[in-house]
Amino acid sequence: MAYTVGVDLGTSAVKALVVDREGQIIDEVSRPLSLSQPKSGWSEQDPEEWVKETVEALKILTDRLEKDVSEIEGLSFSGQMHGLVLLDQKYNVVRPAILWNDTRTTEQCQEIYEKVGEKKLLSITKNPALEGFTLPKILWVKEYEPENFRRAMTFVLPKDYVRYRLTGELCMEYSDAAGTLLLDIENKDWSTEVCKAVGLPISFCPPLVASTNQTGTVTLTETGLSRNTKVFAGGADNACGAVGTGILREGKTLCSIGTSGVVLSYEADAGKDFGGEAHYFYHAAPDALYTMGVTLAAGYSLSWFKDVFAPGEEFEDFLEDVEEVPPGARGLLFTPYIAGERTPHADATIRATFTGMDSSHRREDFVRAVMEGITFSLNESIEMFRKNGKKIDTIISIGGGAKNEEWLQMQADIFNATIVKLKSEQGPGMGAAMIAAYGCGWYDTLADCADSFLEEAEYFEPNRERVETYKRLFSIYQKVYHQTEELSEELKDFRK
Repeated sequence: MAYTVGVDLGTSAVKALVVDREGQIIDEVSRPLSLSQPKSGWSEQDPEEWVKETVEALKILTDRLEKDVSEIEGLSFSGQMHGLVLLDQKYNVVRPAILWNDTRTTEQCQEIYEKVGEKKLLSITKNPALEGFTLPKILWVKEYEPENFRRAMTFVLPKDYVRYRLTGELCMEYSDAAGTLLLDIENKDWSTEVCKAVGLPISFCPPLVASTNQTGTVTLTETGLSRNTKVFAGGADNACGAVGTGILREGKTLCSIGTSGVVLSYEADAGKDFGGEAHYFYHAAPDALYTMGVTLAAGYSLSWFKDVFAPGEEFEDFLEDVEEVPPGARGLLFTPYIAGERTPHADATIRATFTGMDSSHRREDFVRAVMEGITFSLNESIEMFRKNGKKIDTIISIGGGAKNEEWLQMQADIFNATIVKLKSEQGPGMGAAMIAAYGCGWYDTLADCADSFLEEAEYFEPNRERVETYKRLFSIYQKVYHQTEELSEELKDFRK
C-alpha cells in the first residue's frame, strides 16, 4: 500500500494526515500553535515553532504507522496565507512572522497606492492593497525596523519556510505568491513594475514554482520519514481547501468557516472584474484560478465569544440551545468585525457590534446572533458573485460551520442554496495530500483524484419561510457597517 501526507499549517494549529490510495485517512495529528499579539491589531508567530510542531506531528504519524515509512511516497503542504517570513542571506529568520490577520499596515497600503497607483495595482495583481497582504508588511518593516530590513535578503510565506526546513530548497508557489501584491497575475511572474515602484529589487522575491511541482525530498530525518519521500510545493490554505473539497471545475463553490471565513469559486481565467472587492488568486490546480471573498473573523468571532463568556465550556454544550432560538435571535444582530473586515468592506478600523440588545435576551440568543452575523458576512460575498453573473445554487461547506447541523441549515437559509456536507471533511490537509497523490502519479488530474477521494454525505435545503425572513434581516445587517464606520474611526485612539 502507498500513502501520501498532507500538512496543513494553520494559525492555531498544524495538522498532518496520512491518506491511502483510496483517499481514506489512516491517521492524523494536530499540534497547537501559540500566537503573539504584542499590540492591538498585531499578530505574530515564531517560525521555529511551526517547524518544531510540524516535525513532532510527522514523527508521531511515522511512529504510529504500522507499515514501512518508505511506503509514504509523497508529502505536500497547505498554509496560512499572506504571512511575512523575512530571511537573511543564510536563510535564517530575521524577526517573528507577521501574520495574515495583522492590521498594523494601513499607512503602507496607502503608500502602495501612491507609488503604484490603485488602478495599476488592480490591473497587475487583481487585488487591492489590504493590511493582511504581504507587501504592506515588508514596507512596514522597511520603515519601522530598518536594521531588520537591511538584514533581509528575501522572503517566503509560512508553509514555504517549513518546506524549506524539511527539504533545504527555497521557493514559493503561485497560489501564495498571488496573495503578496507582488505577482503579475496575467503574466504569472513577479512584477518588476510593482517592485520598482516600492523600492524592492526583483531579487528580493524567491523562485516561483507550480503547486504540484516536486520541490525536493525530505532531508530532515527527525520527521521519521524516508529521505526518498517526495515533497511537492503545495498551496495556500484556501487553494488547498478548494482541492480538498473538489472545487476543481466551473460552477463549484465553497464556504469555509475556520478562524477566518471564505467563500471561494473556481475560475478558468482572470476575466471577471470585481473592482477589487473580491480576490483573484491562483488555484493549486494547474492553470486555474479562484475568486474569493473573506470574512476576517468568522469562527474567531464565535470562539472569542465563548472564551469570554463561557470559558472552559465544550463547544457542543455551548451551542446546544441555539436551535431553540428563532431566526433573527429575537431581534438581536451581530456584525463580526472584531478584527476589522475584508469583503466587501476592506476596513481595518471597523469593529463589531451587537444591535438590538434588551433585558429579555439570554446567552443562547447572543450565540445565535453571532452565528447569523458570521453567515451574513459570508453572504455578502455570495451575493456579490451572483451580481457578477455566477450561478450559485449548491455550496460545499467545511470547517467549524459544517460541524453543527443548525449552522448548516442556517447557511442554506441565508445563502438560499443547497448546502453539501462531505463524508470526510479535511479541507486543506486533504487537498495537500491530494496534491502529493497527483504529484506521485496516482491520478491523471486533480479532478480525477477528487472524484475518487471525496464523497458527499448530507444535504441541507433552504427553508422558503426562513429564506424570506433572512432576506429582511440581511438588508438590515448591510446597513450596520455604514452606520458604525465613523464611530469605529473615532474610537480608534482609545484602543490600547
